[in-house]
Amino acid sequence: MTTAIDLRMLEEGHELTPAVQFTTTAQLVRYAGAANDYSGIHYDLGYAHERGFPDVIVHGFLKASFLAELACDWAGPGSWLRRFATRYQGIDVVGAPIVCRGRVTGIRIDERQVSLELWTENAQGARTTTATGQLQLGEEDLT
Repeated sequence: MTTAIDLRMLEEGHELTPAVQFTTTAQLVRYAGAANDYSGIHYDLGYAHERGFPDVIVHGFLKASFLAELACDWAGPGSWLRRFATRYQGIDVVGAPIVCRGRVTGIRIDERQVSLELWTENAQGARTTTATGQLQLGEEDLT
């Protein structure tokens, strides 16, 4: 979504339009290279099973990036996260849907800032990653 946010119309509790991500093993291997995180639980099914996981699992930082992307896409061009903190609470397995959700928890109209609660849900609806963020809206979003 790249439309400008009208802060005067935005209310706390507003829910962001969810986004669904489906990962592939190839994507996880590429991410492992970019992040220098080569743990076999992210790309080797046998190794993941040996470690007690039901399948290859998605990197926590990759899920965090999905949440940051949800926030910035919602806020529109020029927006950026001033603060962002995550907590990893559960696993997501490769190929299963990862639903990214969020809601507005605070609005600072004069500073053009929006605080958010963000989270991922696995296919069973359990929250697997939670985050908080403070968005700075871009100049083109000024209303």
